Amino acid sequence: MVSRKVIVIGGGLAGLVNALQLSAQGVDVTLVEKKKFPFHKVCGEYISNEVLPFLNSLGVDIEELQPSRLTHFLLSSPAGRTLQTPLDLGGFGVSRYKLDYYLFQLAQRQGVTFRQQVSATEVSFDGASFTVTLSSGEKLQAPVVIGAYGKRSALDRRLHRTFFEERSPYLAVKYHLRTQLPRHVIALHNFSDGYAGVSAIEEDRYCFCYLTTRQNLKKHGTIAEMEANELSKNPFLKDILTNSEFLYSQPEVINEISFAPKACLEDHVLMSGDAAGLITPLCGNGMAMAIHSAKLLSEQVLLFLNGQQTRAQLETNYATAWQRQFGARLQTGRLVQRLFGQPFLSELAVTGLSYLPGAVKAIMRRTHGKPF
Repeated sequence: MVSRKVIVIGGGLAGLVNALQLSAQGVDVTLVEKKKFPFHKVCGEYISNEVLPFLNSLGVDIEELQPSRLTHFLLSSPAGRTLQTPLDLGGFGVSRYKLDYYLFQLAQRQGVTFRQQVSATEVSFDGASFTVTLSSGEKLQAPVVIGAYGKRSALDRRLHRTFFEERSPYLAVKYHLRTQLPRHVIALHNFSDGYAGVSAIEEDRYCFCYLTTRQNLKKHGTIAEMEANELSKNPFLKDILTNSEFLYSQPEVINEISFAPKACLEDHVLMSGDAAGLITPLCGNGMAMAIHSAKLLSEQVLLFLNGQQTRAQLETNYATAWQRQFGARLQTGRLVQRLFGQPFLSELAVTGLSYLPGAVKAIMRRTHGKPF
């Protein structure tokens, strides 16, 4: 039987869930994270209730985090036309700062070893075991390595991942706010070359996060100018930008966000969460996907570590399960994204969908899963 050790690279939702699920079964897990917990991440901070049964099974009590309860969805066009609909399953809002730190502390208590403020600079595989070299010079060895380092990493270049070589036009900006908005509604507001999500999180705060293009930013020069002269053309966004208290001195920003298809396996490294595939933010379900993908992967890793399947079977079964669970979801997300970001299409889509509530429900079902 192989050594029951796993190295997880990345301490986001997927990495932490993998660590929790595996360590609960007696696996020796080391998690490598380049930052120090707690920290903020660019994220919409909405999670579908589909994850609650699984999180409960891990000993996660979401109520301890005092999340907001989100029951309705509002969509606006750049000119301010709207449609609103109930969310089938509903969801909750909680900051990544608070949620990830909670999971980190739970994993620590469960015996997970953390290497913080170091990066994985090299991963090599000899046919039976991996060696992971850290920026500190330390070398770690294990029969399984999980890549859970998010949307984009220098490690992607090392692994020669196809999407990394192709430049992506997208960037994302995130703030936390205090403002006067309904706390049960998650809203998506369109503007030229982008869209913004806003929803309540814990305490009296809101997450405000938007996706746009480098070209849009270049056109206006600065984030502040782009917000004043482009986002504010949508009356809902103008109200948010004008009448909110911004709780960051500077926004969190990430560049080069790619929605291109990725492989969930690279040189025998098993990818989890956004490293395996990223759904467009307007579908609002990236956090639930990250949690679910970690569950699928951990189940297959446990079978391998327990001698119930070979490495080849582990890799094939995980890739099959991942594609079955998320393939259609990601494809729908990419198709829906084409309807938004351009003013004419956005206006047409919002107007048309307002007369087709069944179509809105169908899109939501295609981009969300069932409770697991």
